[in-house]
Amino acid sequence: MNAPTVNPSPSPASEAIDPMLLSIMANRVDGIVREMTSTLLRAARSAVIASARDMSCAIVTGDNELLATAEGLPVHIFGSHLQTISMQQLHDDLAPGDAFLHNDPYMGNTHPADHTILVPVFVDGEHMFTVCAKSHQADTGNSTPTTYAPYARDVYEEGGLIFPCVRVQRDYKMVDDIIRMCRKRIRVPDQWYGDFLAAVGSARVGERRLAEFCRKYGKDKVKAFIRQWIDYSEKRTIQAISKMPAATITHNGAHDPLPGLPDGIPINCKITIDPAEATIEIDLRDNIDCLDNGFNVCEACAINNSIAGVMNCLDPDIPRCAGIFRRVRVLLRDGAVIGRTSFPHSASIATTNVGDRLVNLTQSALAKLGDGYGLAEGGVGMGAGWAVVSGRDFRRDNEVYINQLFVGGNGGPASPSADGWLTYGIPVAAGLIYRDSVELVEVKHPIQMKSVQIHPGTCAPGKFRGAPGAELVYGPKKDTMTVAIPCDGQVFPPKGVNGGHDSPGARTFKIDLDGNEERLPGVAQVDLAPGEWLRGIDNSGGGYGNPLDRDPQRVLYDVAERWETLERARDIYGVVLTPSENDLGYAIDLTATTQRRNALRTAA
Repeated sequence: MNAPTVNPSPSPASEAIDPMLLSIMANRVDGIVREMTSTLLRAARSAVIASARDMSCAIVTGDNELLATAEGLPVHIFGSHLQTISMQQLHDDLAPGDAFLHNDPYMGNTHPADHTILVPVFVDGEHMFTVCAKSHQADTGNSTPTTYAPYARDVYEEGGLIFPCVRVQRDYKMVDDIIRMCRKRIRVPDQWYGDFLAAVGSARVGERRLAEFCRKYGKDKVKAFIRQWIDYSEKRTIQAISKMPAATITHNGAHDPLPGLPDGIPINCKITIDPAEATIEIDLRDNIDCLDNGFNVCEACAINNSIAGVMNCLDPDIPRCAGIFRRVRVLLRDGAVIGRTSFPHSASIATTNVGDRLVNLTQSALAKLGDGYGLAEGGVGMGAGWAVVSGRDFRRDNEVYINQLFVGGNGGPASPSADGWLTYGIPVAAGLIYRDSVELVEVKHPIQMKSVQIHPGTCAPGKFRGAPGAELVYGPKKDTMTVAIPCDGQVFPPKGVNGGHDSPGARTFKIDLDGNEERLPGVAQVDLAPGEWLRGIDNSGGGYGNPLDRDPQRVLYDVAERWETLERARDIYGVVLTPSENDLGYAIDLTATTQRRNALRTAA
């Protein structure tokens, strides 16, 4: 089910579309994806979708080539064609009015918590497109109240409902059997059903708009557009790769230690760059076999996250569609922890954790090419601010609640030309997931958010620094609350590159009624009684380049904005600041700074 690598036949000259119209049509198709996304965002009921935007939409061609993704999360969208392939393999009777629910990680989906609605779009009886609306669910019926089951030994212990591309609408009418199954097994059935209807509605919007698109331009011109747009994506990818040096890079890292894995989960990749052929090959076959837990990275996530890491380092204007796959290829192994997960091994947590590490590993590997290439590692691990919380809400007739929070603050990685983003999130989402409103979190759940803050001096230094990680404290308002935390980056924090410093790492603490703090393991599930608190510190992103090469004006600004401290400015960056009456409160002592930097370079 790998992406096709054979070039399509060139468009006849008579069908060639001029660049202006090509751009207009491409933006119209992206606009359709954005309208689908807006529909899902505004119509969903769970906070994980409606507030945090943990969802993505895409358009795939009828012959299973990714066409448009707009602002889809990288972990969701690059492998969308894998799901449409399985739809066609399983159903030889596709017809207008069909809709399918697909969350099977063994058949092209990301992990069972990501419910995808697929709708084939027909134009004059021909299957022209498939629209995909994928959204992370607050609950999928797992044996424990979380959509992440890190320690599930297999899918049976994981317990969630898996739908291998099953038909949920026929002739635009609902297949009620599937709805009843979900309402029986999911802890928040009304919330799930609202999200389900939002996803179906999103896909139907895409279907209508694509039909209008084809009526406006005609089917033949639309087919020519598809070919030329994907060809254009390939050409832009060729241009980017041809400028890179030829190299074969072997790079490795690891997820934090887990029970039975004292050295963590090792992750290996080999990247071969061939500028003459304009190809990049990402070889992930040298990884251990599937594990008896939920950390296995399935085919879709292995492709999505490794390609995302590479594309993070190439021209951001390259259209994210099938043209990329002709030039950036991923080699996988059956039955590997990063590869094609063998049934019944669980892939419950495939979208994050090891997946986040894979994004970091591929993008930081390219930094080995030298200054100007690659990225540092971004903040990993869904700590306290990304936990799944559940319990009963005394304010709403004691009804069950369950949802994933998105109030965490992992810092973004530094690049060769910019500091990391404060609102980065996690590598697999690339800053595209929204942060929850603290006020709305407290309205929707019986939670008290005590504090969310950033401490000075928590950035990973570099010529360009990583963004800091946030600290937050929260607890239940009245009744006991269960908190599931799949945090990484505590033992092996994100790394800097090319002389940039590493992140100080994440930490999680439980605070008891007497104010005593207990350090929790990274991946943990705890019950918080009333009066108890959870305190989490997220990772910063890694730094890029030697801190002594950082522009002193940037250091001054960071101190003035309380990102950095005077002591670290002097001791790490070699920048000496003195009090001043200017707007920033400090001025640079240029003579002392030159002397200080020379001394630090000599000492190094």
